Amino acid sequence: MMPQLRSLVALLLAATAVAAVAVPGGKPGFVVTGRVYCDNCRAGFETNVSHNIQGATVHMECRHFETQKLHDKAEATTDAGGWYRMDIAGEDHQEEICEVMLLKSPEADCAEVERFRDRSRVPLTRNNGMDQTGVRYANPIAFFRKEPLQNCGELLRGYDLYNDTSENP
Repeated sequence: MMPQLRSLVALLLAATAVAAVAVPGGKPGFVVTGRVYCDNCRAGFETNVSHNIQGATVHMECRHFETQKLHDKAEATTDAGGWYRMDIAGEDHQEEICEVMLLKSPEADCAEVERFRDRSRVPLTRNNGMDQTGVRYANPIAFFRKEPLQNCGELLRGYDLYNDTSENP
């Protein structure tokens, strides 16, 4: 009885995975997911004092890489953990550059957008030689705090970002 139960569970998990990336037209689609955080030190990367932002709005655009013509777009809002999820229609975007971009922060003191750090590219194609699901993970993207926290200097020195100790007084 136990092997039959395992088979049933495996079948249900497989069906759930397929349903998660299918769209109403029957074509398999893509799921784009990622996270938005507040860069409290304006470091350009996550630190110990960074925090996830609930209620942030992001949008994704797919544009043809030569003509820049907009082919697809979507929008999402982050959950309590700062994560968003967008279900994208079934067509392949091989000839397009798709980017998730910050749109709006619910936190007034952490709402600044720094150009080119406000986005994450996401490949939405299955024509890349790999057998894979339709889930795509975007890199975390951040809103910047207007003024860094007071302890950020000390915190960043602790990361020892210098290669040569003579540059680090």
